[in-house]
Amino acid sequence: MRRCYNRTMTGDDATPAPEPAPPTRSASVSFTPRSSLPSMQPRRIVGEIWIVLAASLGASAVYAVVSIIAKLSQGPLKGQSTALNVSQSPRPYLDLTYQLLGIGFALVPVVLALYLLSNRGRSSTAAIGLDLHRPGPDLGWGVALAAAVGIPGLAFYLVGRALGITVEVQASNLSGYWWTVPVLILAALQNGLLEEVIVVGYLHERLTDLGWGRWRFVASSSVLRGSYHLYQGFGPFLGNAAMGVLFTWFYTSRWGRRRVVPLVVAHTILDIVSFVGYALLPQTWKDSLGL
Repeated sequence: MRRCYNRTMTGDDATPAPEPAPPTRSASVSFTPRSSLPSMQPRRIVGEIWIVLAASLGASAVYAVVSIIAKLSQGPLKGQSTALNVSQSPRPYLDLTYQLLGIGFALVPVVLALYLLSNRGRSSTAAIGLDLHRPGPDLGWGVALAAAVGIPGLAFYLVGRALGITVEVQASNLSGYWWTVPVLILAALQNGLLEEVIVVGYLHERLTDLGWGRWRFVASSSVLRGSYHLYQGFGPFLGNAAMGVLFTWFYTSRWGRRRVVPLVVAHTILDIVSFVGYALLPQTWKDSLGL
């Protein structure tokens, strides 16, 4: 789904160069100033962005636009539904295999994005804060962000259903196997990593390389986040775009410190509550809540 480039040229010298001293370890993470790093051509950066998005959430956005157009042509959105985390086979262990393969391959664009960000001699995980150097604050901020988004997000969905601009979203359609809840938790973590690393961390780095300012990044990232949720209707588009504004603002703020871990934590919590909660909620409760 992607490709990368790094060329090293060697030559024979009459006098061999002295071997470099072994690197020393430091407890702190050092960041190479961006101005001292080799620059990339703007056209190459733009092309790279398109490749990463086409292999991941950009493709999802295109499919979501086609999906909402198809749904609108079929009738009112209120009478339609869409299912997440659907079963792939009636055979339990074959279904489990398909689910795990889907989660694993969905994370390949994350690996690609991190690999591409490392092409200038710096740690890509350190550049976007995808590490465990601040576990306490990251977890605390993640829980706070999840709380700030969770209730308004549910309100967006319910209002959208009442207005007829949101389809019924079935957050889990898996059968009740012993592995159902663990797989749903893994799916939530996969969503958190995929979306926050690419739509926030990677995109911020590359748009900054192109000279984009903070608010252009916030706007573009938020619209992209909303667009690949359009298959659920216009309510989820607006709700996820608003979530994108909050997440990108936080990421670029003095509190966020350009770290994606709090965003991954928040996103994972939100999806666990949605996926597992929906799977465990009695049908009578779902009907009464309009879920």
